[in-house]
Amino acid sequence: MKRTLCYKISQSDCGLTILQFLKNKGYSSSNVVALKKIKKSILVNGNWEHVNYRLAEGDSLTIRYEEPPSGDHIVPVYYPLHIVYEDEDLIIINKPHDMPIHPSMNHYTGTLANALMHYYREKGESFTFRCINRLDKDTTGLVLLAKHGISAGMLSLQMQQRQIKRTYLAIVEGSFDTVSGTIDAPIARKGESIIEREVNFETGERAVTHYEVLQHSKSFPYSLLSVHLETGRTHQIRVHMQHIGHPLIGDTLYPSDCSHITRQALHSYRLQFTHPVTGQTMDFKAELPNDMSRLI
Repeated sequence: MKRTLCYKISQSDCGLTILQFLKNKGYSSSNVVALKKIKKSILVNGNWEHVNYRLAEGDSLTIRYEEPPSGDHIVPVYYPLHIVYEDEDLIIINKPHDMPIHPSMNHYTGTLANALMHYYREKGESFTFRCINRLDKDTTGLVLLAKHGISAGMLSLQMQQRQIKRTYLAIVEGSFDTVSGTIDAPIARKGESIIEREVNFETGERAVTHYEVLQHSKSFPYSLLSVHLETGRTHQIRVHMQHIGHPLIGDTLYPSDCSHITRQALHSYRLQFTHPVTGQTMDFKAELPNDMSRLI
């Protein structure tokens, strides 16, 4: 994929080297290394320059990025995609349940990666699969993907710095005495399991989940929560809710009431972040899927 990015150097950036400027913009070290290998990839006022070149106010900096074809070897397979947003730098998908993000030994073809590879092959575009926020197979909702290495580096940095706000909707067992709360409990692998996680205050990594009670049922002992992740551990919401005695209904890995829904009732409802290239504030929502809506 090819991408050309243009910057006008302001007074505040005057005196910075190109490398310093790009780092401030969120370019990763691998992005810079890749640019060094591409002829005439860094131009200042039309001239090819080294990354140590010092910029002056009013300079026009042009970055010409080109990445090699994907080495993922992901098989293109058609699957209907609900595309919420797409531009030259990123794409956002509203993922259905029963769809893994990436191929594995047990799911080689029926994944989001397979569907996107087919989508871009039909458009005649190369594509490398770069998922920024991963969801479990049966968790529905918004997934953010970068379309090239530069946007991937910038969005990954936002994720590391907790600048991408992820809000989920979850239906859990039981009712709450308070309208909101925070769970700050470290998460680790459970025993020798490859998949299952648990709260473990000795070996776990810090995990923080904030929740707000939106609704509770009079007919069934369920509550609808809005959940905001401060960290991004595997199965974080599922493990934390089980830890406080309110497991997600339909969850078979962290056992709960499965009589009214066939998968964990968890939906990636909202994504808020800064566009990696334009700097624009991005805010997207995906309404609840039918199985969770029926429960409510």
